[in-house]
Amino acid sequence: MNDTNDHGDDAPPSTWKHGDPLAASNIPERKGDSIVARAVTINRPVAEVFAYFRDFTNLPTFMENVERIDKLDDARSHWVVKAPAGKTVEWDAVITDEKADRLLAWTSERGADVANSGRVEFRDAGARGTVVVATIIYDLPGSIVGKLIAKMFQREPAIQARRDLRRFKQLMETGEIATAAMNRKQREGEMA
Repeated sequence: MNDTNDHGDDAPPSTWKHGDPLAASNIPERKGDSIVARAVTINRPVAEVFAYFRDFTNLPTFMENVERIDKLDDARSHWVVKAPAGKTVEWDAVITDEKADRLLAWTSERGADVANSGRVEFRDAGARGTVVVATIIYDLPGSIVGKLIAKMFQREPAIQARRDLRRFKQLMETGEIATAAMNRKQREGEMA
């Protein structure tokens, strides 16, 4: 049971109870030993969802921990991401596979603070819009203690992937991300 056909559904491999989710991830250059996959349905056309995601400078608008992404060229980008204890981690990533309106796959380059690779699939869901499935393989620096600290500060990829996809859905469907927190402009208005 190590490919999606054996499971008869579209669930991400990391949710399987049987089989090897790392092997079934369809990520050829796996960097790390932890896998997370999340899916969300966004009520927007595939081409629109893919185009927004493909412009990596848009990703910090819905990825909470991503401080910035610098485009190095059409296939490479530099990522700066918040880590626990007020630190940041950085890496360069290269696109390893791309199919317009269907798939983006990447891997981190040598020297990454957090080795990672993954793929994001975009599937037409008809009148429901687009199903986005993100699968990330990573290796957090440090030991199990480092992973526990990341989880405590909710900077662990499994937690963040769920939140970020929910925020992506909100942004694509409504044009904004719902939050209970006041933004800077609202605080300034109340202070005046």
